[in-house]
Amino acid sequence: MATLDNPPIIVSKIGIIGAGVSGIAATKQLSHHNPLVFEATDSIGGVWRHCSYNSTKLQSERRDYEFSDFPWPQRDNSEFPTHLEILDYLHSYAQHFDVVKNIRFNSKVVHIRYVGDHEDTYNFGGLPSDHGTPLPGYPLWELAVQTNQSDTIQWYAFEFIVVCIGKYGDIAKLPEFTTNKGPEVFKGRVMHTLDYCKLDQEAATKLLKGKKVVVVGFKKSGIDLAMECAMANQGPEGQPCTMIVRTSHWIVPHYWIWGLPFSMFYSTRSSQFLHERPNQGLVKALLCLLLSPLRSGISKFIESYLLWKLPLVKYGLKPEHPFEEDYASCQMAIVPENFFSEADKGNIVFKRASNWSFWSGGIEFEDKSKLEADVVVLATGFDGKKKLKTILAHPFRGLLDYPSGIMPLYRGTIHPLIPNMAFVGYIESVSNLATSEIHSMWLSGLIDKKFELPSVEKMLSQTLTEIDVMKRSTRFYKRHCISTHSINDSDEMCEDMGWSSWRKKNWITEAFSPYSSEDYRKED
Repeated sequence: MATLDNPPIIVSKIGIIGAGVSGIAATKQLSHHNPLVFEATDSIGGVWRHCSYNSTKLQSERRDYEFSDFPWPQRDNSEFPTHLEILDYLHSYAQHFDVVKNIRFNSKVVHIRYVGDHEDTYNFGGLPSDHGTPLPGYPLWELAVQTNQSDTIQWYAFEFIVVCIGKYGDIAKLPEFTTNKGPEVFKGRVMHTLDYCKLDQEAATKLLKGKKVVVVGFKKSGIDLAMECAMANQGPEGQPCTMIVRTSHWIVPHYWIWGLPFSMFYSTRSSQFLHERPNQGLVKALLCLLLSPLRSGISKFIESYLLWKLPLVKYGLKPEHPFEEDYASCQMAIVPENFFSEADKGNIVFKRASNWSFWSGGIEFEDKSKLEADVVVLATGFDGKKKLKTILAHPFRGLLDYPSGIMPLYRGTIHPLIPNMAFVGYIESVSNLATSEIHSMWLSGLIDKKFELPSVEKMLSQTLTEIDVMKRSTRFYKRHCISTHSINDSDEMCEDMGWSSWRKKNWITEAFSPYSSEDYRKED
């Protein structure tokens, strides 16, 4: 049994939990404070290292997924990089900026406890007239760290904590079943994509080849898994892979729509004027209302191309909601090139179902029909909130539960009611890497006292406004995606840091050229 009685060690003012994409971004931006980083595994990379399939590729082009001061080699290569290429890029970044020296690998944070007094809780953004300091000169948090799965727990004390463990890749979100209707009655093998992604290519092929495989889910992980299953079952002895689809989402074959680049519809400043944004003011709100037919028209324009290009109607996969709702919730996925060719050959089969359960031989549906299966893989997502709640102490643990289902984060980083702690990597965008980097830049400015936080009341009001905007934009708002107002989000952080919010060379490129991470290279 691990012990929790070792005295705390103070080795740095700032502690960072996690060395995935957001963790190494935060480490680099805070490197002048020499932070100590705890990574539970033996490598950087997060989900790219520990939760990727053999066939996993990036969902965007290289230049849209890069750090502002570290361009990809061959950044104009139009092919989507594989997860191995992404890991190579992340390792090169970490080595170039020497952030690896700050990381303690195989060091899992198992508990976070607050050791400040009640007054400290209000010093950091607590009172409208007194925001305190992020680095007060004495520890406010202690982390319990288990190294190499040993029985000894070592405590570390910090003035400020940055949580970068993300929402994916650790704790599976599993469907619930009534008695005798769950996996326990199934005689085959049940696994979550979290378990599947840990298999090497030989083990994955052995699992899928010649087996009746059912994949539950129709998001990117489920689509990629069905494709891997189809490729493993080529030939006369192969078995089809059945995808159980509860909610169909829009998928795209590439980033061109009727010959036009996709970025012109959503990634330019002028295009984002079409979408509601937080704190947009009366004039911009009126403009957004007047332009709403154009916004709807763009969504239908994209849908028309996708329905022409992909056999969504043929397979009963046409979503019931507009494309813009999937984009506004970061649900859009790139479909593998030969995905529907495999469906045409019968190697991938689709079954629409709202509710289902297990029987001894496979899956049973609401209408009592049954589907035989040898393997059932649950592509049902991850429970990021549960992951965080397992280590964060009371009473702060309770602050993660909010009526909207979204953790309120001011500037996507600071929880107004949790002192001296930041969260990086908890909001989504068209490029989570770029979003994590600029939020880390903003956090660095905050810790260096280049600006101050507003009152708790103002921060909470801002987060509630953002949540309301997301609710009006998409029914899938709980993903906390800022894709339709990401430029506005960056504008606000630039203004906080004393930067110009307009990052282009002239007003033409400012209005019509797509924004990317290189536009936010840190100003000295």
